Amino acid sequence: MKILANDGLDQSGIDALTEKGFEVITKKVPQDFLADFINDHQIKTLLVRSATQVQRDLIDACPSLEIIGRGGVGMDNIDVDYARSKNIHVINTPAASSASVAELVFAHLFSGARFLQESNRQMTVLGNTDFAKLKKQYEKGIELRGKTIGIIGMGRIGQEVAKIALGLGMRVIAADNNIGRASIKVKFYNNQFINVDIETEPLEGVLKHADFITLHVPAQNNGAMIGEKEFAMMKDGVAIINCSRGGVIDEEALIAALDSGKVAFAGLDVFTNEPTPSKEILSHPKISLTPHTGASTIEAQDRIGISLAEQICSILQIH
Repeated sequence: MKILANDGLDQSGIDALTEKGFEVITKKVPQDFLADFINDHQIKTLLVRSATQVQRDLIDACPSLEIIGRGGVGMDNIDVDYARSKNIHVINTPAASSASVAELVFAHLFSGARFLQESNRQMTVLGNTDFAKLKKQYEKGIELRGKTIGIIGMGRIGQEVAKIALGLGMRVIAADNNIGRASIKVKFYNNQFINVDIETEPLEGVLKHADFITLHVPAQNNGAMIGEKEFAMMKDGVAIINCSRGGVIDEEALIAALDSGKVAFAGLDVFTNEPTPSKEILSHPKISLTPHTGASTIEAQDRIGISLAEQICSILQIH
């Protein structure tokens, strides 16, 4: 009944599992020592987020494992098919963090549209000496209302982005090879709502017509989805946000597009060389940056912990 939450677990999840008789270990075990720790402590359930790798070598080395859980959506750090071939249950929490990631998308959009990422840096240095100059420098912000947002990937997170965009008065277009139509229910605070159907279209159409582009796709196996060719299709002055997976955007092509003015600004929560992003990306004045914190809200972590606990208890038939 021992569970190793190697990348941490919210207290709500720990409490829910402890109440059912589990011992939850939250010690961070380095990757090189993980197999020995699992075997020495007879760990049956391993919970991870994006940091810990659960590939074939670890699975083969740990015959006690019965459940592997990912606190989040993407499971590219887990060899899911191989684990399941060994009769190991693999679970994740695809719905728990969707709203949090979607809100971070708009944090980046608002930041870039109003130069917040750069003006915050400059105000601390020049705010009391060159205030008028900075005001002039950052006075040409833009509004999101009335603009077109292109969502690439209309899964749970993409649909949450669409809800916020529609609430802001934006036009939403989308591309997704697996979803032809998404029915979006936009709820308001007074329990009123509207339903909006969004027909997806080919990627090229979204790239050509969107003022803002946001990516919500899995890690790519065949190179970046957005590179020099795709940037060339976009409107001049487009903005692009990536809160999905590093490597989806060709970062060299992104920097070139920013430097040329083709792309007005970018927002990145994930990076090709994570956790050591390139200096060129980190220092670029037109990029709003966060350290892979899309799902890192109090509410999302609470939902993730509860969801993992419920799934584990269901698999083991513990009531």
